[in-house]
Amino acid sequence: MADTVSATHANVASVLAHKGNEVQTIDPEATVLDAIGSMATHNVGALVVTEGSRVVGLISEREYARRVALAGRSSRDTRVRTVMLSKLPRVTPETSIATCMALMTEYRVRHLPVMKGEELVGLVSIGDLVAAVIRDQAQVIEQLELYIASG
Repeated sequence: MADTVSATHANVASVLAHKGNEVQTIDPEATVLDAIGSMATHNVGALVVTEGSRVVGLISEREYARRVALAGRSSRDTRVRTVMLSKLPRVTPETSIATCMALMTEYRVRHLPVMKGEELVGLVSIGDLVAAVIRDQAQVIEQLELYIASG
């Protein structure tokens, strides 16, 4: 049991090792319709907005619903730059899952770009973090059951 890593000590690197680090991106001058189409094509809920290799924001289904559909804007005419989140926290592979969850709660976001310096190396969602916590809890339960069975 000593080598068990609890969810409060697990980090983003372990999440990315499980889910992969492929990230879908979009240019800020693309239309929101292009963004929604890309999310549907790649079966993701958010795209990191980049200018060249620089991360400038994030657009998700949530921004579409709130800032385009409910605002009566046209997704064909609205640019991603207009509705993207530009002030969002970023994390590193070393950031703990607990810290990610706290940031998501504080900033009311569901996705966090993962950065190594200025390089985008992944994207984690609240679903990724919850899945990691569940995996870690299942491992702890299994180890406790083995310990009890052997004692």
